[in-house]
Amino acid sequence: MNFEELKGWITEAQNGGSRLFSSCSFQTHSLPLLHMISRINSGICIAFIDTGYHFPETLSFRDRVAEEFGLRNLVNLRSSMPKSMQKDSHGHLIYTSDPDHCCAINKVDPLDSLLLNHDYWINGVRADQSKARAEMTLVQNAPHGCKRLHPMLEWDNRKIWQYIKEFDLPRHPLDSAGYLSIGCEPCTRRIDPEQSEREARWFGMNKTECGLHTELINK
Repeated sequence: MNFEELKGWITEAQNGGSRLFSSCSFQTHSLPLLHMISRINSGICIAFIDTGYHFPETLSFRDRVAEEFGLRNLVNLRSSMPKSMQKDSHGHLIYTSDPDHCCAINKVDPLDSLLLNHDYWINGVRADQSKARAEMTLVQNAPHGCKRLHPMLEWDNRKIWQYIKEFDLPRHPLDSAGYLSIGCEPCTRRIDPEQSEREARWFGMNKTECGLHTELINK
């Protein structure tokens, strides 16, 4: 979807009484969608999943972008389970032994609760990011009667960076350090520019998704 198409869709949905929210990881490549939404309606709920494991630079960047884009309804989602309870049988934090469980507790469960109170979840998945995302469609069902809208599905990396350049959007401070896809600090690594951005996450593990786009979707 381009800007005008997204604007028309959001306007029609809100005029029909639909409750919308969008999620954002506040990485550089997630900003075009966030910027378009802010130009359409800066009061739309923007959900940031605060896992407690983010780089400090991401949290600072989140606050900077929220101010620059004039976001009026930024919500920080957190797990209801304290970190003291997120440990395995050896007493280690569970991301060291079961990253899927860690993602479920700190990412999937908090966002799942938001689906209960909304009709549409606007998110920025792209078909070129992974095999699972390539199989998605523009609109899909999510749990609790909510639906997912994927306006960036057909955008590619080139188009993302064209938009960033056109509107002179800010860059995440870790971009220049070789972080092309930035998630939680323990599960993110630097990669070479020729590598796929998703290779920066969960390196060496049989894992490519946190669960937001595999569990919170009804195929």
